[in-house]
Amino acid sequence: MRGTSGESLTQARDRFEPVLRSAGESALALGEQLFAVTAALDASAPLRRSLADPSRSGADKAALVTAVLASGFDERVVDLMAGLVRSRWSRESDLADATERLGLEAVLASAQSRGALEQVEDELFRTSRALVGQREARQILSDDTIDPERRAAFVHALLGGKADRATEVLAVHATRALRGRRFVPTLGWIGEVAAERRQRLVASVTSATVLTQAQLDRLAALLERAYGRAVQLNVTVDPAVLGGMRVQVGADVVDSTVLARLADARRRLVS
Repeated sequence: MRGTSGESLTQARDRFEPVLRSAGESALALGEQLFAVTAALDASAPLRRSLADPSRSGADKAALVTAVLASGFDERVVDLMAGLVRSRWSRESDLADATERLGLEAVLASAQSRGALEQVEDELFRTSRALVGQREARQILSDDTIDPERRAAFVHALLGGKADRATEVLAVHATRALRGRRFVPTLGWIGEVAAERRQRLVASVTSATVLTQAQLDRLAALLERAYGRAVQLNVTVDPAVLGGMRVQVGADVVDSTVLARLADARRRLVS
């Protein structure tokens, strides 16, 4: 997802990072404002079309978004959006997607500034796991026919006072702005974005038995060698898992046979 000309999402993220570092904990408010912009884009087809219209000049679109956001929005958010709308996006929805992603980055950066990013990532995972056996709760949080504020209130009741403020903001956004997604997978995606900020891959591990710390350390070492990057293990115990263990890293699924081959290759390298 990127503009075909002008500023791509990657360029926007690079330009926004110094702003987020300077903002520190207050980056949380910038993220919430970007989520509000995302909601406005999702709700208004005329606004989306106007800001993504390839026939309009970048300067014209920047002036429009500046006028729309002039009242009530932080000037840093206004400047960021002016840069985004100067691009030519392949689809109207891509502009809203990019805005949402930058909102996630801002909320996560606020946690990172106070050393809480790993905690937020862990809380997102634990929240998703806590809902595994709660079918009715998962349905409520993913049902776009239910009032978004009722879904948000459900999350507040679930997490209020028990999780980091950034975790709660992200979880509320995940249910309030479903955007064609389901709540639990969205938490997983946000967790991957958090891991990326920590320069880690996320490995979702399902094991038939509880793994010892030594086993977890060996598994992490194998995966880090295979992927060339630090790996965050998110572990779930399920006695029914075939083969004793299932590991998913992004789109890659690694079963126990592949893990055994990796372990054997590692032993050969160090022997």
